[in-house]
Amino acid sequence: MNGHALHPLMSRAAAEAARIARSVRPEHLDGPTPCTAFDTRTLVNHWVLYTSHGLERRARREPLPEELVARDFTADPDWALAYADQLDRAVAAWSDPAAWEGEIDLGGMSVSAASVARMVVKEMVLHGWDVARATGRQVDVDDDLARLVLTVVEENAEIYRQYGGFAEAVPVAATASSLDRALAASGRDPGWERSTG
Repeated sequence: MNGHALHPLMSRAAAEAARIARSVRPEHLDGPTPCTAFDTRTLVNHWVLYTSHGLERRARREPLPEELVARDFTADPDWALAYADQLDRAVAAWSDPAAWEGEIDLGGMSVSAASVARMVVKEMVLHGWDVARATGRQVDVDDDLARLVLTVVEENAEIYRQYGGFAEAVPVAATASSLDRALAASGRDPGWERSTG
């Protein structure tokens, strides 16, 4: 999928991520998430860092400053508004056709810009689902976006598992939605509820 086709999906994923962020309350931040190694605060900080600041810097071929990597974004009472603004800047950076050209260095490994963008959109949606479920909400992802996430998960699941990014796949019904299949293939239980811990 080229940049012309992917950019609108990135924009929709970002809008949904911003909506989910607005539902997070301070009392949620110390609670559990479907990512068992992360509480909600840790998950939100990871999500904000890589899907907004990281996404913009990937487009510009700039490293993430250490100050951002170490920041607790949730310490700012208006972090969700700041995240929405940063998502807008990130999506705008990828509106430049030059952002989609060539490759991006990922720690010594060169990957096509389009592949990097697809992986970050996948992170935006999957971690958006994690945050939504951790706060007792639902995620609203259209079929085209869900199919993109499923494709990216299926293409990269084994590599992610090798590095501990995904757990083992969870079985789902053959009739499950594209989003539920993507969640399950990434090692998430689509039926996870906050009360289950």
